[in-house]
Amino acid sequence: MDIAAVFLDNAQKEFHQLKGHADKALAQVDDSRFFATLDAESNSIAIMVRHITGNLFSRWRNFLTEDGEKADRHRDTEFEIPESATRAQLMDAWERGWALLFEELGKLRPEDVGRTVTIRSEPHTVIAAVHRQLTHYGSHIGQIVYLAKHLAGADWRTLSVPRGKSEEFNLKMRAQYEARRTS
Repeated sequence: MDIAAVFLDNAQKEFHQLKGHADKALAQVDDSRFFATLDAESNSIAIMVRHITGNLFSRWRNFLTEDGEKADRHRDTEFEIPESATRAQLMDAWERGWALLFEELGKLRPEDVGRTVTIRSEPHTVIAAVHRQLTHYGSHIGQIVYLAKHLAGADWRTLSVPRGKSEEFNLKMRAQYEARRTS
């Protein structure tokens, strides 16, 4: 087993799953809720989208050859929403950022995982840099999901196993695994 190839394949799957959860949560809030903040110290979903997008472009552009904190990134402004910004603009950037991640991650070969890349001049193995991004995006996507669930209220549609349905779900998964194993 080539553990480096397994790692890269798993990273692709995990990033796709994170984006999928975010996209499903984002679809459940209207524009007013997308830009809403709970209080003066909170970030809106729009701000979280803007911040993740800024990070995606900075970290993944020329991933193997340039520092992950690009000179043209202005991180502090990611926590401000320009008055002219629209949800469509923010979501277009979101999609382009994720496309960049998947393109660059797809270029990585097993022999690359031990290479060194830098983020803010700090050296990381490719494995560590990818894990760093999975953790970072996972924490912010958790915030997006939490806010979207709060803002959607009774209209919220679960992204995972519905309450009270865990045992039913587990039985279904066991049956699917058994069917694959025996065929």
